[in-house]
Amino acid sequence: MAKDTRLQKMLAECGIASRRKAEEMIAAGRVAVNGVRAQIGDKVDVKKDKVTVDGQRVQTVDEKMYIMVHKPRGYLTSMSDDRGRKCVSELVEELPVRLFPIGRLDKDSEGLLLMTNDGDFANLIAHPSTHVPKVYRVTVRPGVTEEQLTRLAVGVEIDGRMTAPASVRVLEQQPGRVVLEFVLHEGRNRQIRNMCEAVGLEVARLKRTAIGAVKLGMLPQGRFRDLTPDEVRRLRAAAQKKGNAQNTQREEEKQNAANRTNGGKNRRSRPAGKNRGRTR
Repeated sequence: MAKDTRLQKMLAECGIASRRKAEEMIAAGRVAVNGVRAQIGDKVDVKKDKVTVDGQRVQTVDEKMYIMVHKPRGYLTSMSDDRGRKCVSELVEELPVRLFPIGRLDKDSEGLLLMTNDGDFANLIAHPSTHVPKVYRVTVRPGVTEEQLTRLAVGVEIDGRMTAPASVRVLEQQPGRVVLEFVLHEGRNRQIRNMCEAVGLEVARLKRTAIGAVKLGMLPQGRFRDLTPDEVRRLRAAAQKKGNAQNTQREEEKQNAANRTNGGKNRRSRPAGKNRGRTR
């Protein structure tokens, strides 16, 4: 039997979860292969092995699906909840395939949420090294000063770590409330709410309006639509471009650190010889 596919990769390709989440499920003992509890690093034959999650057999994905959902406030970005709260899975239960969300929007936030059964695509878009820009429309109280805008844009400290630089601008301003547009390039838990709290602002409403080139547009609350092939392609391209750029930057930082540690010995030496350089 050709066991040539890593278990977490198979689970991702079958739309169960991203690879990282699939590894967590394996480590928690929720996954079995042919009736035997799986271990991290296991490989499977996708055509012959029987893989189960929580006792339910995993079916291979015949067709990959990519959709956007307009998540209303009050819904958890989750497939289920043991306390009976509303989940985004209820918004797409009419679909014939099982989809899971890419990234998160907290319960009190609304707006654009991507869902898919393609685990590799989900991992690419949501991975910390490849976060594509996300745009939010945020209503805050009571008002905002230039100093607060500057702090939000430059970065504030949350849980001992500074947020990445962001774009923040005023869209509307009325007595007692201001509407801001945030463009973030990272995705930390409740990040905008925590950023606003750190500078003394109260978030009254938070709505995600775009992820990369994909915009929410006029999609009604609680409804969904398929992403176009061009939208999927542009999301992939944006994530891969940013991931490649960050990998290059990390390699340069490692090389510079090695040069400093070795006193510059790792730098390329210029060829020796009598004819090197200009003659006098």
